[in-house]
Amino acid sequence: MSDVFREREKAFEDKWAHDEELRFKVLARRNRLLGLWAAGELGLKGAAAEEYARATVQAEVVKGGNAVVLRKIHEDFKAAQMVRTEHFVQLRMDEFLAAAKMQVMKEG
Repeated sequence: MSDVFREREKAFEDKWAHDEELRFKVLARRNRLLGLWAAGELGLKGAAAEEYARATVQAEVVKGGNAVVLRKIHEDFKAAQMVRTEHFVQLRMDEFLAAAKMQVMKEG
């Protein structure tokens, strides 16, 4: 009987690990898409846009959380004297989350 419980426990752990990996991939993809969009809004192109997108992904990984990413982009818009409310950026973030989920699911 204990082998059955161990196998079941292992299956739950494997599922949790898989779900966490997917969650990480989706959030990283969302942040990259959001970063590329924000870079375009800021007039960045090419390598500068890619670097901005990378920094957006790293903001969540290093500092943690959606709020950090939202604040980073909103502050960058403010510094560039662009009027974009946090609510507007949050709406874009939500749109990119949906797109990222679809993209990641297609890949895997």
